[in-house]
Amino acid sequence: MSVARLLKSKSSDVVTIGPDATLGVAATLLIQHGIGGLPVVETGGRVVGFLAERDVVSAVVDSGRPIRERPVREVMRRPAPLCAVDDSIHVAMARMTRERLRHLVVVRDEQVVGVLSVGDLVKHRLEELETETGVLRDYVIAQRARM
Repeated sequence: MSVARLLKSKSSDVVTIGPDATLGVAATLLIQHGIGGLPVVETGGRVVGFLAERDVVSAVVDSGRPIRERPVREVMRRPAPLCAVDDSIHVAMARMTRERLRHLVVVRDEQVVGVLSVGDLVKHRLEELETETGVLRDYVIAQRARM
């Protein structure tokens, strides 16, 4: 299954932020939308970084000045963790596990089309397991009926 197919089950709204926005604005967006990270995009939509909750927390510890006023560009992760919309879910899962990532920014032609989270992948895997369980249950029942 491709990342594109999984994204179809999510909201098509992608919340992004510019590199010159403040961490105060970023934190507000994270809370308002109940999300754990924001793709950082330039005017024109090109992805230049990613800001995760973890990055904001690190900035609080490292900051000697008011945290709310710091620009996102000082704290964001570069390069952004990206995957292509045509990548398989298994490739995305393996990368997230290997690199200990909680999010991947999904792009098509350098434009953000979605954000894939660990939660999205867990939900997908649970749905797969439920389907497999149902198929196996039906098989066992059919085999017993033949006896």
